[in-house]
Amino acid sequence: MQRTEFIANRLQEVLLDGKWVANTNYKEQLLATDWQVAVRRIGNLNTIAHLTYHINYYLAGLLQVLRGGPLDIKDQYSFDLPPIESPEDWNKLVNALLDNAVSFVEIVKHMPDHQLDEPFVEARYGSWIRNLECVIEHSYYHLGQISLIRKMILSNTQLYPSV
Repeated sequence: MQRTEFIANRLQEVLLDGKWVANTNYKEQLLATDWQVAVRRIGNLNTIAHLTYHINYYLAGLLQVLRGGPLDIKDQYSFDLPPIESPEDWNKLVNALLDNAVSFVEIVKHMPDHQLDEPFVEARYGSWIRNLECVIEHSYYHLGQISLIRKMILSNTQLYPSV
């Protein structure tokens, strides 16, 4: 197995259909989440919708680079979630993340192996492998948050009123 295929499989696991590390994935968690649960705030925690937007923001930005475009995402905008006021709004966000995830995995799977050791956009950003591994780690980090927030909301909504 080539390294790019290995990285693509890890991305596939966390984003779309894996159970190996976290026993869940984004697709499973988000498709099982009602839009009202997704926007429910617990204290000062991010909402599930905010975390979904955040992960998709980076996937979309990096996907643009994978397709030969510029790197123009900025951390300061990564939580700028547009209002989610209906099931349609939520489904649009979830579908955007899932569509971007599928495209991201496919492009990484077909990258030449040698590209992993090359600089990502500019040398100051490190190599492609470093950035792709960061996507995996970042995705697992926020998947854990989504899973816990969802459990908190669904287990006892009376304990965690909206703020």
